[in-house]
Amino acid sequence: MEPMIDENHPKASDLDSAGTPGALVLLQHKPVYTLGTASDENYIKLDFDKIEERGIDLVQIERGGEVTFHGPGQLVAYPILNLKRDYKPDIHWYMRALEEVVILSLKKVGIDNAYREDDLTGVWINGKKVAAFGVKVKRWISMHGLAVNVLEQSTEENTFDNIVPCGIEGREVGYINEFLSEGSQIDIPTFSLKLIEAFEEIFRFDTFPVDVTARDFDLLD
Repeated sequence: MEPMIDENHPKASDLDSAGTPGALVLLQHKPVYTLGTASDENYIKLDFDKIEERGIDLVQIERGGEVTFHGPGQLVAYPILNLKRDYKPDIHWYMRALEEVVILSLKKVGIDNAYREDDLTGVWINGKKVAAFGVKVKRWISMHGLAVNVLEQSTEENTFDNIVPCGIEGREVGYINEFLSEGSQIDIPTFSLKLIEAFEEIFRFDTFPVDVTARDFDLLD
């Protein structure tokens, strides 16, 4: 089994024209390991054939960062924004803003102790990484984005255990409900609304919902 190449991505020209709005796409993926453009395959602990036997895809995509896992129980967000026109043509600023979106979302569900770590991209709670980030910017149009582990199933065996997530050795991966009491557990739709609220606040971005299914996106086939 060789990594598949994902050539499906938004065209930068789509947001080049004045007045074309950005978008925030929220979804859950089928089980998949994704590799960034310069990912080190040594961070994958299993042979590719064994990954395939477990029903997990392996896809190389146009983002930064090392290997990570996406699957059910994890909320993935793809902001498609014109950074130069509407914000700052600054990738460092953009990454910190995305982290702030997740931190604010967590506050909205009652978790006040989420934080960044120096020299590492991500959001952490009690030493465990709950959100990963990987982006590509082309002509200052943003692609790819972030993933937040919400439910326990997002971190169960045969997911992150088979890789070194984001190439960070010796660190655990966590999920939101791990840090909430039994009576305050949340689901993906609930956290999605909180993430949208936080995104609107950080990026001054008014959203309106559009219901889509996997068949509307080639990249989800």
